[in-house]
Amino acid sequence: MDVGTTEPSPGPQLRRKEILMGKKRDDLEWEEVKCEHIVKDEWIDIRRQAFRFPNGTVFEPFYSYSRRNYVVIVASDTDGNYLCVRQYRQGIRKVTTEFPAGGMERTDGKEYGAGEDNVNSEDALIAAKRELLEETGYESDEWAFLLSIPSNATIADNYAYVFKAENCRKVASQKLDDTEFLNVELHTGKELEEMIYSGDFQQSVHVMAWLLANRAKKDDN
Repeated sequence: MDVGTTEPSPGPQLRRKEILMGKKRDDLEWEEVKCEHIVKDEWIDIRRQAFRFPNGTVFEPFYSYSRRNYVVIVASDTDGNYLCVRQYRQGIRKVTTEFPAGGMERTDGKEYGAGEDNVNSEDALIAAKRELLEETGYESDEWAFLLSIPSNATIADNYAYVFKAENCRKVASQKLDDTEFLNVELHTGKELEEMIYSGDFQQSVHVMAWLLANRAKKDDN
């Protein structure tokens, strides 16, 4: 017997891992078999859907909605302070502190879109510059794109486009929409960290934007 070609049997740790993880599937996608538009107007498209799972079974209901893509801006002024806004968020019924942000305008006039399909959507950087100016009155010549990411992949199809803007300067007064009531605040990085960990900075994508901007700053140094 040629012992040199004998393969060792998998150890107990490997066997345990295989049992826990199970067999991997190649067919993880679901198939939509029915879609009812419960509310579809100029503002939002709320859908009730049925899906066929990879094993062939069909389950319903699943609910999802479509909204416009939007931008989030981690903006700092010439002193290194961060521009934030305070405004009411009806979802949690609280006034929150967050970064300047807003929807990307669409040429078709709708408030909802088609995820990463930006044919009818405003350019993300143009939208970011516009929103920063409208909400805070600040401008910047130093912009960097950080990331685009689904805002809530479980129930929504829109994307958040995250930017950082440095050395922002005050050039105008606010130009708010009829439904916007917000105050501009300046905070240090330390204050933002404290607000995040105390639960006073409550927009999840904005917290992610802060972490990304910090990482980008460390990489630049």
